[in-house]
Amino acid sequence: MLPDKERAPRNQTITLNSQEQRKYKKRLLQLDQPVELPDILNRTIHQDLFEVIDFLPKQTIDLLFIDPPYNLNKTFNTHRFKKQPLADYANWLDRCLAKLAGLLKPTASLYICSDWQSSAAVFEAIKDRFQICNRITWEREKGRGARSNWKNSAEDIWFCTVSDTYTFNVEAVKLKRKVIAPYQLNGNPKDWHRTAKGNYRLTHPSNLWTDLTIPFWSMPENTDHPTQKPEKLVAKIILASSNPGDVVFDPFLGSGTTSVVAQKLGRQYFGVEQDEVYACLAEKRLDIAKLKPLIQGYSEGVFWERNSLKEQVRSPGDQGLSQPAKSNDQELSGD
Repeated sequence: MLPDKERAPRNQTITLNSQEQRKYKKRLLQLDQPVELPDILNRTIHQDLFEVIDFLPKQTIDLLFIDPPYNLNKTFNTHRFKKQPLADYANWLDRCLAKLAGLLKPTASLYICSDWQSSAAVFEAIKDRFQICNRITWEREKGRGARSNWKNSAEDIWFCTVSDTYTFNVEAVKLKRKVIAPYQLNGNPKDWHRTAKGNYRLTHPSNLWTDLTIPFWSMPENTDHPTQKPEKLVAKIILASSNPGDVVFDPFLGSGTTSVVAQKLGRQYFGVEQDEVYACLAEKRLDIAKLKPLIQGYSEGVFWERNSLKEQVRSPGDQGLSQPAKSNDQELSGD
């Protein structure tokens, strides 16, 4: 178990007590032989990736989301990742990707997360193995200030495909922005819409993401995992590069964000996580997501700018993915 912490009354962090850990541990899979896809669909595998990767079924994955340990000294509960020379880290990634590549369908896409220092190593590991489509940079607004350098507040995500045939649903990932200069043509809005809540336009998604909020204590998706990605970030990727019913795989699952978002968006999923506590947290979050399918910052079938969505309501376009916000405080603390 993670150590108990004293938490503020409004703290919404998802935690795990010993009784819950025993309960969710029973759901976790461990593999000792090759399996078929139905055996692992919508499940969490609790093992080291390299122990199980040869047992996973080939050419079954539509979307691969990889958030590996960055090349930093970092402790993940009982596991510690030690910084390596960049060439060694690139070789480690290359060994991972060499195994993972065989699991992908010919039409699959993959996204690989990195910080600025390890981004070059990711490029070396993917440049001769996949088709590189783009490098997304997203604003990570949290972080410590630096006295003798620029504050590190951005991370990269490399977007790759196996072939020229792949899924990209651009209409599913447009961003709703408030119109600052509402240009009109013959008295009518040009490329924007009037609403009771203001004037907005839908904009095409770019490779610069500034609308995300790192999960923290007052957000209901938050856990104590030290490198948890926002559900909104993963939702952009899943909606863009998969279709309902497709299979999404995360080989470094952590506290389960990829599986949770895939479930909320009607995809199938499985993930691998070596730490028992985080794997159990993933299962608990999946249970919560069945009752609370909200993705903060995503409503009415579109993504909203950070802190611009004051109320989330159900509508036919939501497909049941949004529900009324409890209060403006919840919204202002996140997206």
